[in-house]
Amino acid sequence: MKMFVDIGAVYLHREAVDFRKSINGLSLIVEQDMALSLYDPALFVFCNKRRDKLKVLYWDSSGFCLWYKRLEEERFKWPCKEDKATILLTEEQFHWLLRGVDIRQLKPHVILKYGSDF
Repeated sequence: MKMFVDIGAVYLHREAVDFRKSINGLSLIVEQDMALSLYDPALFVFCNKRRDKLKVLYWDSSGFCLWYKRLEEERFKWPCKEDKATILLTEEQFHWLLRGVDIRQLKPHVILKYGSDF
């Protein structure tokens, strides 16, 4: 079963966010800091300073949804040292992040496309 259906894009807000913020506060960050549209088919992902909590904001065509995950002992491998304030992830990278994989270290094999000269 998929947790999020029809993910168009996954945007990470690199900087830590005050987790007292809810839908309205996070929406302002998406529009003002990330310069993105809240109504796009996308997930907007935020992490707290300790990197043990994660919030995902998205629009599901009838209202805003806010998903929350708290780790009990581990920390999310958050890409803090990136130059960009907003990081675009693939859906696969997002699921890696949720499972605790360091997405900065993973690079899939290069896709090779060969043709025949015959």
